[in-house]
Amino acid sequence: MRLVFAGTPAVAVPSLRALAAGPHEIAAVITRSDAPLGRKRVLTPSPVAQVAEELGIPVIKADRLDAEVTARIAELEPDLGVIVAYGGLVREPLLSTPAHGWINLHFSLLPRWRGAAPVQRALMAGDAVTGASVFQLVAALDAGDVFAEERYEVPAGATSATVLDDLAEIGAPLLARVVDDIADGTAVAVAQQGEPTLAPKLTLDDGALDLTRDAESLLHQIAGVTPEPGAHTTLEGARFKILRAAPAEAPPLPPGRVTASGKDVVVGTGSTPLRLETVQPAGKGAMAAGDWFRGLRSSEPVLGA
Repeated sequence: MRLVFAGTPAVAVPSLRALAAGPHEIAAVITRSDAPLGRKRVLTPSPVAQVAEELGIPVIKADRLDAEVTARIAELEPDLGVIVAYGGLVREPLLSTPAHGWINLHFSLLPRWRGAAPVQRALMAGDAVTGASVFQLVAALDAGDVFAEERYEVPAGATSATVLDDLAEIGAPLLARVVDDIADGTAVAVAQQGEPTLAPKLTLDDGALDLTRDAESLLHQIAGVTPEPGAHTTLEGARFKILRAAPAEAPPLPPGRVTASGKDVVVGTGSTPLRLETVQPAGKGAMAAGDWFRGLRSSEPVLGA
């Protein structure tokens, strides 16, 4: 089959490589425009663009799949469109331009967590199991029939970054198999079953920690918002980031109170304390919590104050 592939971040790269290694022709890759990165804000091609150029695949850079992009894709006469984390919506008439429409690799077990941040929302909710789904793209948000899915048990200590990396690797061969099945006419898609939940894009507010909540829910929140937008509270009115934390075996503390417990630095919550492992005070880089605590003037600071 003749494919067009739409994707942008690093999590889409395993899928692009898997399809490029298969029997199908990738006529073009659609990805978002170069973005300024680093302190010098150097315009840098997306990870997908870089790999497409390495593979010798024509690249269309576009932030919106508008009429111009639709016309360029139509000229390629694709049999199937494949999308993985492109970062934009596919609407009509582009949705119907390929002969077999578009399929999407989505990082959840649909219909749970439809939307832009399925892994982040799954971790924030404390889901023990999530996964990857390949489904037929339709006009409604992530509502199409599902061709295949793969379950994934969330490891202890995982963050949204590590889970996304794992699901990208798990999803790539799953996606490639579905493309093969569509090509030989054996693909079967079934309607989604169950009550949908939504996974809107995270904002900075999603990372704000309320230390009066219980320790377990705070750990789920930290996992889901790491690395972006990041878990944060305040210290003396300035933003204070918590990059890594874990359950602590320590006596109860008032929410937000930080103290030393043996070799650990712990903070009180609405239930049991948490052990702070890596933190980032305002205006400084990430550091071990013990190093930060030893440099304080206050013996027992209060976070969230």
